[in-house]
Amino acid sequence: MYRYYLQSMDKFASIKAFVRVVQSGGFAAAARKMGVSRSTVNKLVINLENELKVQLLQRSTRKVNPTPTGFAFYERCLNILGELETAEQAVSELQSEPKGTLKLNAPMSFGTLYLGKAIAEFMVQYPELQVQLTLNDRTIDPIAEGYDLTIRISQPETSPNLVSQAIAPIPRVLCAAPEYLDRQGIPDRPEQLTDHSCLHYGQIVTGNQWTLDNGDREHRVTVQGVLCSNNGEVLRDVAVKGLGIALLPTFIIKSELDRGELVRILPDYQLPQLNLYLLYPLNRHLNTKVKLLVDFFEKRFTDFS
Repeated sequence: MYRYYLQSMDKFASIKAFVRVVQSGGFAAAARKMGVSRSTVNKLVINLENELKVQLLQRSTRKVNPTPTGFAFYERCLNILGELETAEQAVSELQSEPKGTLKLNAPMSFGTLYLGKAIAEFMVQYPELQVQLTLNDRTIDPIAEGYDLTIRISQPETSPNLVSQAIAPIPRVLCAAPEYLDRQGIPDRPEQLTDHSCLHYGQIVTGNQWTLDNGDREHRVTVQGVLCSNNGEVLRDVAVKGLGIALLPTFIIKSELDRGELVRILPDYQLPQLNLYLLYPLNRHLNTKVKLLVDFFEKRFTDFS
């Protein structure tokens, strides 16, 4: 029995090493994150491949990538390790406060404007938890990059391996600086937007295709942009300088609208609504740490109008 226990522990160590190599893209990076030598990680993965009698990794001098079989095994391993982590966490939390690390990813603008105070409040409530927050505006793979929770501002999306939970609507409006409108005129129909300098979000597939609806019909307009960016705060700042019309979430421009630095245009037309989503891997859905943060965000973020 004891020998079987040791073999099981060795296998879990090998699985953890393999998963870390895939996530890190190499043995050296995985070894640094695990706090062991590169040779130890290499040995663990080789032992796993020998036991399974299959090649899991395609090795080269520059990059290590999983083979098709290795990637399928990697996804199963994530579930196994996730369940193990959940079980260990549940046992631990029966005896003490929730503890451990929460790895969180969020968009840059939303993060800088809202998450600082929110995360601070959350950490005061749960002082035994550590939060690792990464802000960027690229679309990441939460599972491949090992995030416990990912915040997205988008239209509905589905994934077989992720729980997608909408917690608040994110209204968007068309706006411009008074200086720009005095110079170029105020459009009163969607079609007139084609004659204006527009500032559009470059990471959305339909970034220069704006859709407006007045209840009678839907208008699709291809705008001509003088600036395309994947960051809303950049577009806001350029709009305030009078360089064009921007389509932005209200949470980014609320202060500028209140101060009159930006003015809403075409207010009778509705734009496709975005939502604030929380994404987390299926194997995290019972994780107490994740559940606490999801519940906290649901109560904290309710209205962005």
